[in-house]
Amino acid sequence: MSDSINATSARVPFADKVAFGIGMLANQMFPAALAIFMVVLVQDLGFPGWMWGILFFLPRIFDAFTDPVVGFISDNTKSRWGRRRQYVFLGAIIMGVSFVIMWQLYRANGVEYNFTYFLLWSFVFYIGLTIFSVPYVAMGYEMSNDFHERTNIMAVAQWIGQWAWVIAPWFWVIMYDNGWFESADVATRQLALWVGIACMIFAMVPAIFLKSKSTIDANYSPLTVRNIGSSLREIWQGFKEAFRSLPFKKLCLATFFIYNGFYTIASFSFFIVVHYLFNGDAGAAGVWPTLFGSIGALATTFFVIPIVTKMSKKMGKKKAFIVSQAISIIGYIMLWFLFVPGKPYMFIFALPFFSFGIGSLFTLMMSMTADVIDLDELTTGKRREGVFGAIYWWMVKFGFAIAGLLSGTIMTLVGFNPDITTQPEGAITGLRAFYSGLPILCTCIAIYVMRSYDMTEARAIDIKRQLEARALNTAITN
Repeated sequence: MSDSINATSARVPFADKVAFGIGMLANQMFPAALAIFMVVLVQDLGFPGWMWGILFFLPRIFDAFTDPVVGFISDNTKSRWGRRRQYVFLGAIIMGVSFVIMWQLYRANGVEYNFTYFLLWSFVFYIGLTIFSVPYVAMGYEMSNDFHERTNIMAVAQWIGQWAWVIAPWFWVIMYDNGWFESADVATRQLALWVGIACMIFAMVPAIFLKSKSTIDANYSPLTVRNIGSSLREIWQGFKEAFRSLPFKKLCLATFFIYNGFYTIASFSFFIVVHYLFNGDAGAAGVWPTLFGSIGALATTFFVIPIVTKMSKKMGKKKAFIVSQAISIIGYIMLWFLFVPGKPYMFIFALPFFSFGIGSLFTLMMSMTADVIDLDELTTGKRREGVFGAIYWWMVKFGFAIAGLLSGTIMTLVGFNPDITTQPEGAITGLRAFYSGLPILCTCIAIYVMRSYDMTEARAIDIKRQLEARALNTAITN
């Protein structure tokens, strides 16, 4: 029997949307804090660019390959708590504790020891992140089967989650203010404790407050050690079946290019502000690196997400996506001209445009993925939010891994050295060229991929009616 009955049919209580959104705050705060803290590895602990790239790349590749396994396990879990909640709770604990331990780095231990220590604990952290995030995202897909309510759910979640990107840039101010801490690495050790504990609690909220139906009597694939071989084959088969869905493939590829393009250059904003706008003087840069990230996140929270949600209802999700990404291209072009030495305030004018890229991405893409899952159920008779969520986030995390590797490669390629005040000739120009050029290229590719996406509202409603008719016939037959 289909599991579509697990999804609510229409409106979702606002309190449930908020509970789901608080989990998104944890899901966003961890990578936001990582993006800030990772600068310390290079700027203060002496990690070379290639080490930085490896630390971005290897754990995320490992994480990407465990996602489909956890997705399969979650989809086939028989429990009185349902399929997701227990994993969300367990994953929250693992990633919270490991995040705190991961950042207990001391200069006296040396670069090689700190590199190995950080890398090993990164693997533990990403195991916890997978156990949390894959079932958590699947919970969101299951909350409603209404075409527009899905966008509303994701809009609320992204609105709450965006506060992570408002808050996290201010860590730079705390870390590099000697009135708070004697050095940035000391600050990171202390801040990691508070971030890890707070986010662990936030991540537990969906597991505690979002109720699920019992799946004890469900007809799922057995999850035993003896059947692990067949389970792995089924995971691979599910992976292939999901990727046969052309609309889903387009969503994954478009997300990969936009996310990869953005995060490859995201950490460069700190270096551009400090080394281009303030000639390498981090003290003189003051709060400007922080304002870049924080104002951009505020623009997303109060400007981009509400506009994109309305655009989605007026013109459809695909057109809203294409228009939003086109606006972000304008922002990247503006940043080339509005990074002006001596006038750091100029870049603020580009941020509302720039923010449409990532700001619209997950609000729309997670909603569209839920629509595609309905199509998959109609085709296969299986309800596989976990597998689809895992594969979608596999593309995100794979993109993030590639982005980390490319970041270090680009820094080396252009000759940028964060340890010196005066950069080699052409290094900053090269960094800025990649900062604007790479995301524009990736966004254009994503728009091209999505041009023929055909999951319209009419088609989604028709699929929903067919699924409801099938479920009714099955219920009558049984």
